[in-house]
Amino acid sequence: MRSDNETSVTGFTLLGLFPGTRHISFLICTILLVYLVAVTGNITLVLLLSLDSRLHSPMYFLLRQLSLMDVSLISTTVPKMLTNFFSGTSYISYIGCGTQVYFYCALGGSECILLTLMAYDRYVAICNPLRYVVIMNSEVCLQMAIVSWAGGAFNSLVQTAYTMHFPRCGSKEVHHFFCEVQAMLKLSCEDISAYETVVFVLGIVFLLTPFGLILASYIFIFLSVLHLNSTKARNKALTTCSSHLMVVLLYFGPTMFIYMIPSALHTTEKDEGLSVFYTILTPMLNPLIYSLRNKEVGEALRKVFGKS
Repeated sequence: MRSDNETSVTGFTLLGLFPGTRHISFLICTILLVYLVAVTGNITLVLLLSLDSRLHSPMYFLLRQLSLMDVSLISTTVPKMLTNFFSGTSYISYIGCGTQVYFYCALGGSECILLTLMAYDRYVAICNPLRYVVIMNSEVCLQMAIVSWAGGAFNSLVQTAYTMHFPRCGSKEVHHFFCEVQAMLKLSCEDISAYETVVFVLGIVFLLTPFGLILASYIFIFLSVLHLNSTKARNKALTTCSSHLMVVLLYFGPTMFIYMIPSALHTTEKDEGLSVFYTILTPMLNPLIYSLRNKEVGEALRKVFGKS
């Protein structure tokens, strides 16, 4: 039975990004520019990887999935924030908030799984190159994509159901620029300690475990690279792996701090800043990292622009 003083929640107020900031207009315009660059970069990368036959290897198939996830993740939060700012409102409906929570958690979980599988792909390519084509065949790649998307969706279904079912009393102000799970839980008028434990466990499953597997893969990769006789082959392997490793660090660093560090060490400003980093900046940086540091992608881009 819910308490008598529970308010009937039909919607929430998003306080926005760093409320009280003096130059908020400049910040919002910068985020708009970042959003446009992220969407353009990721869509361009998806089209390039789809249309160029030289980029139809398993690594680029998985990279295409990452770009789709990135453009979806940034589109889950930024358009609503920009719409509220330019329209002068801060309202989001209950359904809209629940939708944001679902897609934010789903895409975040999917990226964790996918980045782990991409590390495995690099491990097989470098440590077992003679069997790479057999192990990483088209059917396996498709299964990897399905596992990534489905795993994130299932994780999000659990988290969204838990997050949105708690009764909320008094304030409906969300101290964030989107309906982030931790910010939503602070509005609850019930004890959420049990759910915080669930979040911590899910953090181990979707953050620490994948990160540990990625590190283990790269330990074996670097040991194998050291034994390569060709300097050219060694440099190519390290360059390809470094792109993925940079993306891993950009994504896992902020998320592990937010969801694995005790809430007593958190501040609203710090959480918002880290959320901006991995939900807005990282989706913009990923296609740039792979375009600038990957020779094959760079050549394909130059070929397209050369024809243009």
